Amino acid sequence: MSAETPMFQKVAIIGVGLIGSSLALAMRRHGLAKTIVGCNRSAASREKVLALGLADAAVEDPAAAVADADLVMVCTPVGTYEDIGRAIETALAPGAIVTDAGSVKQAVVRDLGPFIPEGVHFVPGHPIAGSEKSGPEAGFAELFENRWCILTPPPGTDAGAVEKVRALWRACGAMVADMDARHHDRVLAITSHLPHLIAYTIVSTASNTEEDLQGEVAKYSAGGFRDFTRIAASDPIMWRDIFLNNREAVLEMLQRFSEDLTALQRAIRWGEGEVLEDMFRRTRVARREVLAEHQAGTFDPREPDSS
Repeated sequence: MSAETPMFQKVAIIGVGLIGSSLALAMRRHGLAKTIVGCNRSAASREKVLALGLADAAVEDPAAAVADADLVMVCTPVGTYEDIGRAIETALAPGAIVTDAGSVKQAVVRDLGPFIPEGVHFVPGHPIAGSEKSGPEAGFAELFENRWCILTPPPGTDAGAVEKVRALWRACGAMVADMDARHHDRVLAITSHLPHLIAYTIVSTASNTEEDLQGEVAKYSAGGFRDFTRIAASDPIMWRDIFLNNREAVLEMLQRFSEDLTALQRAIRWGEGEVLEDMFRRTRVARREVLAEHQAGTFDPREPDSS
């Protein structure tokens, strides 16, 4: 795809944070859009979007952003989707494609879907890529390379629109799969949402220890705890909305985890070393599978050790 023949004439990115800014940079690099308009509520964020060259214009009003756009990408926390839908409903151009980057797809279909008018195509999506950083300055064009993007188009969605969104993500370096929205939410509950919940809990527990221990916890943090603190530094608003909007699947997986944790607690109490060793050996297989799928981490060229 060259700059002379862009895939899209005008792209509106609502919410230019880590994902939105990375997408803008990738689209710039690969010549996928003639014009990019960013939309952020904060004046400071809009100024940064322009200063970083992420967009040709930056506006506060979502309706103004989507006017005449042939692609609308919603990259805000999922709790904002209903308000955004109401704001853009009458401003969407016929034939436009509306997609998103939300981590919970049933909620997206529920909250944004009703505001997509006839003649506008709705293709929900979720790029499984990110970091604990946020804001327009957090993005980098390589974020999606060799990462999965899952599309969850509702039944009856125009096949050409789905293929165009699929082509966009592939052009940004991602691998693309289609999935039912409910199945997506159950998969992500175990692979992403539960691990974040555990990380938040462990770091919170550490921060609530006796005062004389807190300084030593930070000073002598081992690799495992450091990894948990990195995950727990993620955007609190985004993750609040994820847990509230995927509560059924998260609670199901949390119950399973709780049962496994109880079994592990019993094995430790009763000195059942063979039970512990068997579990630890079996879980090593999961790590090898992640490595085999090249999903061990997102490479950030600004941080050589980020993976």
